[in-house]
Amino acid sequence: MLDDIIRERKKKLARLKEAGIDPYPARAKRTSTLAEARAKFAALARSRRKVFVAGRIMGLRDQGGLIFLDLMDESGNLQVLLKKATLKEFSLFKQTLDIGDFISVGGTLFKTKKGEQSVEAKEVTMLAKSVRPVPSGHYSVEDIEILLRQRYLDLTLNRDIREMFRRKSIFWQTTRQFMLDNGFMEVETPILEAIPGGAEAEPFVTHHNALDTDFYLRISPELNLKRLMVGGFEKVFELGRIFRNEGIDAEHLQDYTQMEMYWAYQDYNGLMKFVEKLVKSVIKKTFGTLTITRQGQQVNWGGRWERYDYYKLFKQHAGLSLQDASREDLLKKARSLGLDAGTNAGRGRLIDLIFKKTVRPLLVKPGFLTDPPVDIEPLAKRMPEDNARVERFQIVAYGTELGKGFSELNDPEDQRKRFEDQMRLRGAGDKEAQMMDEDYVIAMEYGMPPTAGFAYSDRLFSVLTGKPIRETVFFPLMKSKH
Repeated sequence: MLDDIIRERKKKLARLKEAGIDPYPARAKRTSTLAEARAKFAALARSRRKVFVAGRIMGLRDQGGLIFLDLMDESGNLQVLLKKATLKEFSLFKQTLDIGDFISVGGTLFKTKKGEQSVEAKEVTMLAKSVRPVPSGHYSVEDIEILLRQRYLDLTLNRDIREMFRRKSIFWQTTRQFMLDNGFMEVETPILEAIPGGAEAEPFVTHHNALDTDFYLRISPELNLKRLMVGGFEKVFELGRIFRNEGIDAEHLQDYTQMEMYWAYQDYNGLMKFVEKLVKSVIKKTFGTLTITRQGQQVNWGGRWERYDYYKLFKQHAGLSLQDASREDLLKKARSLGLDAGTNAGRGRLIDLIFKKTVRPLLVKPGFLTDPPVDIEPLAKRMPEDNARVERFQIVAYGTELGKGFSELNDPEDQRKRFEDQMRLRGAGDKEAQMMDEDYVIAMEYGMPPTAGFAYSDRLFSVLTGKPIRETVFFPLMKSKH
């Protein structure tokens, strides 16, 4: 069936060429978008001035001597009328136009008897002949794999998806502008790294031919950005791609965008105030409101954010005191919850698994989850009043984590010891544990001022939008069908 349609459309393509028409010209005449034509409709209709519009045909109704087309461009839709009496190439286009074709139309605006704003074509130019049919209507939910593999069809057919990506553009534009307006300098750091660091994640490996050396795709820009703080910069941020070779689920993707920032002479308390303003500004400008409902959970981001204490919540809902719980206690608890906690999992990994199972789903109101154990954050500064805990916060809402920041560790001896602890975990089989970065420790030995850092990613946008993260990127990686 599809092959027959393509065959017929290619015959129409040949017919256009035989008539001396280039079906794929390099230039298109357009004086107005379809939205602009609608906005100025009354004045343009009165003046009878010819306007040129362009777009894709999304509907075609042949009524003999009249053909009605539904034309769509990025800005909207407009009806086009082709009349045999006034269009010289009417017969040719009657035989060759299809839904999916891109055309340019020059004509005058008028209203039909039903009051539909329309343009009467005086001339039509083929801009791109579609030889493969664009599906009509909307795909069903079962076709999500097709939509993700052929995102261009999803964008063509579904206006709400196009609107989502416009919002995502606003999301990152607002993030960037807020940072710039507050005196932060945007920087770029390498994506290829000899030693991946800054997060607990398994990296992708690639080979550099000229150097004949394996490198890693970064899992975070953190360590390089903090090297800039050592070098004398005080307020920097990067908005770029992150790569993590981990599982796929509603909140995790292997290739995504993240904003990460560092601020010298600041701690996590001052940073929390800044981050709350940042997030509220971004949500308001992106969605036009600070009240966002996701999967039936309505959250008002505009109010006072909660302050959640990690240790108190863990004891309340997991039933263990983190001051006293041994690794064996945690392993027993994890297994009782049915968690996949391998025999080599360290104390920090077990705490994180239990917390995510027992506590995190309960954190619906927006707030800061603060002061976790040092076991789960090897790059954050210890709390002066309790060296077993670190000055870290996470933005939480809707039962998930949406961003992380902390007072940065700048003690080189402590940093070396924590890297060594991580390397022991790697040696025991934990592929996500961090690697020793000797050069980073050396940088710390030169001295880094007290610094606070924070990051959020595409996950925040996807959660606010209420869609799995891979549906909020244009072209997510997909397993080959072959």
